[in-house]
Amino acid sequence: MSGFRLLSLGVGDAFSALYYSSCFVLEADGHWLLMDSPHPIRKIFREGTRAAGLTMDVDRIDALVLTHLHGDHASGVEGLAFYFRYVLGRKLPVITHPEIAERLWSKHLAGSMEWSLQEVGQPPSQRARDDFLEITLLEENQTLLQGPFDLSCRKTIHNIPTVAFKIRAAGRTLGYSADTAFDPSLVDWLSAADLVVHEASGGFMHTPYESLAALPADLRAKMLILHYPDTFDLDVSVIEPMRQGRIYQV
Repeated sequence: MSGFRLLSLGVGDAFSALYYSSCFVLEADGHWLLMDSPHPIRKIFREGTRAAGLTMDVDRIDALVLTHLHGDHASGVEGLAFYFRYVLGRKLPVITHPEIAERLWSKHLAGSMEWSLQEVGQPPSQRARDDFLEITLLEENQTLLQGPFDLSCRKTIHNIPTVAFKIRAAGRTLGYSADTAFDPSLVDWLSAADLVVHEASGGFMHTPYESLAALPADLRAKMLILHYPDTFDLDVSVIEPMRQGRIYQV
């Protein structure tokens, strides 16, 4: 068995009424990385870990790895950051690309987190990104060590800045497409990984399942798909669909 494993928390696309939005956690040597953070992340985390026979909460994660700022991937960052500051008493570590980090506070979080009343009748106090988050930047063509994990990233073809990741631990490599239009060069970049997780939602600036189903059989055999629509027939897929609450060895 691999010393590097993935626990699926959500598998649905942005419009799913059946599944949580796509996210998962990675574990190696007792360290945990959360890949994206949709809302309500603590409930998603609790249900997913318990389905897998684990008893843990978000305080166990070493960092949040953020692929982009669409709500189905980042709507839970606010609640997670508040929880880390006011319940756990520490900042939320976030690993992401500089273009995403640049927009994370001003375009995504500031509207609900920047101002806070400290006392009735007094003006609110202003807060900043660094009051809540500890940001680590990862550029393309760089690698980053986070505990036992070695991370690299690459931009995808999507509506807003988005990055795919390759993450190595315990001698194995996971490739994650994040959200992207079908991109053969990205598939090629991911294909060196031992396990490839690829979105399959179709639609504008997303990857159709049919494009992945046409890939070589040896690549499909080491691939999982997620971010699929509610209408997707899991039983006829030629690529294994990721299931919520299930652990996969990388």
